[in-house]
Amino acid sequence: MVTSYPVPEGFTEIEVFGIGTILLAEALLGFLLNGLTILSFYKVRELRTPSNLLIISLAVADIGLCMNAFIAAFSSFLRYWPYGSEGCQIHGFQGFVAALSSISSCAAIAWDRYHQYCTRSKLHWSTAISVIMFLWGFSAFWSVMPLFGWGEYDYEPLRTCCTLDYSKADRNFISFLFPLAFFEYLIPLFIMMTAYQSIHQKMKKSGQFKFNAGLPVKSLAICWGPYSLLCFYAIIQDATILSPKLRMMPAVLAKISPAVNAYIYGLGNEGYRGGIWQFLTGQKVERTETDNKSN
Repeated sequence: MVTSYPVPEGFTEIEVFGIGTILLAEALLGFLLNGLTILSFYKVRELRTPSNLLIISLAVADIGLCMNAFIAAFSSFLRYWPYGSEGCQIHGFQGFVAALSSISSCAAIAWDRYHQYCTRSKLHWSTAISVIMFLWGFSAFWSVMPLFGWGEYDYEPLRTCCTLDYSKADRNFISFLFPLAFFEYLIPLFIMMTAYQSIHQKMKKSGQFKFNAGLPVKSLAICWGPYSLLCFYAIIQDATILSPKLRMMPAVLAKISPAVNAYIYGLGNEGYRGGIWQFLTGQKVERTETDNKSN
């Protein structure tokens, strides 16, 4: 006989099922698109460049986010978290590593594209590998800190997934949040803004607008901005006074970022799109200069 668990406080049964369905759809779409990005890189020789290795770093991080969303969706359908407190800590850590690495990879791609368009210098394999090792290591450092007591992982309002606990907003949370936000959100956002602004000015002078230079920055702000605002709101005001449904919205919105990133950096990249087409159909596109064509 299947045990029936109560609906999480502040939600109806339809809302819990609806959130689980959205999370599942986001996870499936992101997994499909980023998996296609990775397989194309592996199968198509022309795509194997240092610049595209940064895109693979982003795709791997985003697949990690999709796995996190899969688990959250499954738990939502169960209406409870089945993996205990230790599972909650692991889920929070895994999600944070993936999220921070995804944001940092976006910044690394922007930095690389600035050099491609503005300084005409190409990325070397050694530099690309070093950048990826640093950003993943730095993301792991911040993600592991709550496991050692600086910050804390706990349940989301739906209580079917886990993330950084902002409900207490004590000195421990504040001392962790400010450097985390500075190094892992504000600095990447600044790098992206300045890099793409410089690229836009360069394209404006040449009259050749090869892509929308504002789209990557907008997507990062839209997907992760609400979550950041919620964490900072918790510092000045008790966030638990907000309805549980409202507090779940930033987390659900952030989970769409893997699909958005795959579209912007993979499918939206002219050279990479040609490689994906070649992988899917076997038809080689005339021009696949992935170092010079980017989104």
